[in-house]
Amino acid sequence: MSESRVDVSIEHKGEAEAAQRERGHPNTCPTCHSHYRDEELRAKLRVCPQCEHHFPMPARERVDMLADPGTFQEEAADLRSADPLDFFDLRPYRERLAEAELATGLGEAMVIGRATLDGHPCELAVMDFRFMGGSMGSAVGEKLVRACESAAARGVPLISVTASGGARMQEGILSLMQLPKTVCAVADLYDAGGCLFSVMAHPTTAGVLASFASLGDVIVAEPGALLSFTGPRVVQQTTREKLPPDFGLAESNYRFGHLDAIVPRPELRSYLARLMRLFRRDR
Repeated sequence: MSESRVDVSIEHKGEAEAAQRERGHPNTCPTCHSHYRDEELRAKLRVCPQCEHHFPMPARERVDMLADPGTFQEEAADLRSADPLDFFDLRPYRERLAEAELATGLGEAMVIGRATLDGHPCELAVMDFRFMGGSMGSAVGEKLVRACESAAARGVPLISVTASGGARMQEGILSLMQLPKTVCAVADLYDAGGCLFSVMAHPTTAGVLASFASLGDVIVAEPGALLSFTGPRVVQQTTREKLPPDFGLAESNYRFGHLDAIVPRPELRSYLARLMRLFRRDR
């Protein structure tokens, strides 16, 4: 990707996304305003052919992109969030969960399972931002733990793909407890001789960024992804300081050494396959 395209993407990211929200159509590119049909975007892995903007990618499409055809076997598909606090804001939490499941076809904001990638066995843990902003509640934390346990038991790498707004407020302290829970699960994976490749998609923020997403042996991000504990608007309002135009973006994180690489989506599968060859336990 050319430097000029990266600069344009960084400089106008906030304004362009605001314009997209005003237009309201998810298939309109927020950077160059090109519009696509669903099948066109899917064929291009939801990357704009004109400016290389990376659209959000549903979890099952991501799994299809990474896993060899016919090899993905989903695990913990029946795991669902409970409502331990009987939470109610404008609507009951149970109603929001049911609406998210109906809209996405997913039981939770993470899909896990075993697969092969370029012939190499692995475990996948893929988040979907469409499900309540990819927020991490008890079920998401438990799925990540089970993915770590499955990877450790089979002696294969775990590939996590994150897209999350952070902890799920409707579960209160139980949601925050998922941070140490997932960190311990990754530590157990490492103790068993396993490895974790962390892929951060837009956005990866707050509790997910502060826990397992930042613990990979190799940490990569998609171009233009927001990777920040708190978004730039909140930081600017709190500090009353003017922030650099690339604050919190993947390019800024890479410049400061928080990432190992920025990998465009069309190159991600081959990049991960190369990592799996390098980290093979039978070498």
